[in-house]
Amino acid sequence: MKQLVTKKSHDAFAEACKYIPGGVNSPVRAFGPVGGKPLFIASGSGCKITDIDGNSYIDYVCSWGPLILGHAHAAVIEKVNATLQKGTSFGAPTILETQLAKLIKEAIPSVEKVRMVNSGTEATMSAIRLARGYTKRNLVIKFDGCYHGHVDGLLIQAGSGATTLGIPTSPGIPQDYARNTLTLPFNDIDAVKDVCNRRGSETACIIVEPVAGNMGVVPPKPGYLQGLREITRKHGIVLIFDEVMTGFRVAYGGAQTLYSVAPDLTTLGKIIGGGFPVGAFGGRAEIMDCLAPSGSVYQAGTLSGNPVAMAAGIATLEKLKGKDTYKTLENLSKKLGEGLETSARNAGVPTCHTRVGSMLCTFFTDKPVTDYATAKKSDTQRYAAYFRGMLERGIYLAPSQFEAVFVSIAHGEKEIEATIKASTEVMKGIK
Repeated sequence: MKQLVTKKSHDAFAEACKYIPGGVNSPVRAFGPVGGKPLFIASGSGCKITDIDGNSYIDYVCSWGPLILGHAHAAVIEKVNATLQKGTSFGAPTILETQLAKLIKEAIPSVEKVRMVNSGTEATMSAIRLARGYTKRNLVIKFDGCYHGHVDGLLIQAGSGATTLGIPTSPGIPQDYARNTLTLPFNDIDAVKDVCNRRGSETACIIVEPVAGNMGVVPPKPGYLQGLREITRKHGIVLIFDEVMTGFRVAYGGAQTLYSVAPDLTTLGKIIGGGFPVGAFGGRAEIMDCLAPSGSVYQAGTLSGNPVAMAAGIATLEKLKGKDTYKTLENLSKKLGEGLETSARNAGVPTCHTRVGSMLCTFFTDKPVTDYATAKKSDTQRYAAYFRGMLERGIYLAPSQFEAVFVSIAHGEKEIEATIKASTEVMKGIK
């Protein structure tokens, strides 16, 4: 195994720290949880990325999920280039916005109308404002370990980077914001019933990741999502599925299609922008029509529906509609998941493996992971050792135990086998 040389990345990080807080523009990129310094990426093609030192890696971060077609997919690049020739932004409607909205509506039956925004965070904060405006209620219920962006009222017991850094809440959030948010354990339907029986008339919405992807990958228990749907209908509560991560990732119509549960509102991001900054929220027309200018709930954005992002999203979704796309993703992901599990078992390393479609996670714990509390029992030092060992062998994983492995259609049998081989070697050295 060749020694990994990353001097240029280290120098670039030192320079970045002079101008950018922590040297990064999103905390989990900093490599703090796994040790060392972040790699600076120069390019990506297919399922591989290359850093500025010239090292190449099989990429399972995929820009944190959006690149389901892989890096620099020809269809996306062609559509984006053609759009760029006409201009980058107009602050006025374009046909591309309607085209992407139609694709989303066709794919997700619960979405009758959709509003484009610029990020997943903006989508969730807007959906919650809309739910409050529609119901004339204030209370929001979320779940421990589920992350819905850095929204003031939702950054409570959050997953992902906040979990890694050990800060379940953030300074700078007024207590008045937090008091309108109740947090409950994920996958515990009895807790939801209890709270809603007492405070259902005060509750505007329940927001949930149908497959929790920000404390690792935690699938819903059988009947859990259906239970949320029944409870919210009973109490007149708006059910919001945060499918920023799972939308078009676990199935073409998202997790709600996979589990046959229709929420009132859905938030989207990542894949629908084809690698460009994007977000969207949509749902029942009765609720969506409460938005300005049709209704009185205000939401706006200068770059919302940006034509370049719309073009990339259209190209991505049209490609995903292919007959065998998700079958290919499922086969590749299943092979990878089984291979990683076998590598740990044969090495005697206690792990728990989860997978929903092309989202996977290896938790370094010998107990089943069903919620935030059980996810936190993972041995993060072992994960850090595993991460470093895989990186040295040319496998780029998320620099956090509490993130997903993402498989793209650009990953092939060769890359999957190389990843399993690397995992087998690394697991043997885990203490």
